Amino acid sequence: MDASKHQTLDRYEPDTALTRLIRIPVRIVVLVLVLPVRMVWDLLAAGWHAADRTLLRPLGRGLAWLADTLVLTPLSWLFTHVLTPLALAVTWLATALFIWPWIGLWRYVVVPVAKYGVAVPLVWLYGTVLTPLGHGAAWLFTTLVVAPAGGLWRHVLVPAARYGVIVPLVWLYGAVLTPLGRGTAWVLDRVWQGTAWVLGGVWKGLAATGRGLGIAVTWLVMTLLVAPASWLYRRVLAPVGREIADAAEVAWRIAGYLSRAVGRGIAWLFRHLIGVPVAWAYRTVCTPLGHFVRDALWAPARRAALEAGRAARSALATARETVRQARRDAWRALVGGTAGARSGEPQGVPARTLGSTTTVPSAAQAPETSLLDEKLVKQG
Repeated sequence: MDASKHQTLDRYEPDTALTRLIRIPVRIVVLVLVLPVRMVWDLLAAGWHAADRTLLRPLGRGLAWLADTLVLTPLSWLFTHVLTPLALAVTWLATALFIWPWIGLWRYVVVPVAKYGVAVPLVWLYGTVLTPLGHGAAWLFTTLVVAPAGGLWRHVLVPAARYGVIVPLVWLYGAVLTPLGRGTAWVLDRVWQGTAWVLGGVWKGLAATGRGLGIAVTWLVMTLLVAPASWLYRRVLAPVGREIADAAEVAWRIAGYLSRAVGRGIAWLFRHLIGVPVAWAYRTVCTPLGHFVRDALWAPARRAALEAGRAARSALATARETVRQARRDAWRALVGGTAGARSGEPQGVPARTLGSTTTVPSAAQAPETSLLDEKLVKQG
């Protein structure tokens, strides 16, 4: 697009010695002026992108999380569990106290009273009294007023207006006013034509004189003002302006290259002076130290904590079971063994003692230890 624009300008305004003379100095001056602006612009753009990437976006996410955690979630919970049930209760209470009584009053009091106390009597009065009375009044009004007024209008007023006013006025307009108006218009038209002929001759003479004077003034203005101004614009101002615009464009592009080169140099220095030593320290010092802390300190401490937790849970379970057994033994000692046994504990066939000789032939021999003792043995 730039090439086509330059070709168009070059076709109408060829390259001159003035253009070639001012091109290099103008570009140097514009480059000196534009380079600091471009570097400041690139620095601000890079700082903005870095701040947006490292500060603004994490800050925005943190603020969004805080807002969601501290404001939106409590408000949602409050709205769901407090305000909505409260609003429903208030709505139900307002409906029960204000709306339902008025609905009942309207449905069972106002509507029946209005229907059977007002509407039905009015309908009966309208149908049986007012309608016949209105028909009779309409017939009397038509007979006594409308019919005489219509006869008066049709047979008296219309003929009088037609033959006493309209017919004479039409005759006066056609026989007197129309010929008089046409004659007046003809006279005025002749007077106007004569006046226009006289004025036209005068105007032609003045126009011939003014045309020559206008041509002379126009020639002077074109020769003394327009032609020098056009030459100054075409040969001086337009090339200078075009060269300044091209120099600004070229200087902005060159300043961009220089700014990017300076930025790459600063980035290279930062990477080799800060980034590479930090990465080396992380790989050679922090990572082995972290692995040593994880393997030598954190893992044994975690295993010891897990073992301590298991031991504590086992001790608590043993203590609870001991307390239960002591409670059962105390209960049996107080109320007796058979009565003290709980209904939920399974009861087996009692074992035969040394002094007992009676056994049930079909029953299996009961164990010498109880189920609770077996459970304790298994847990131990």
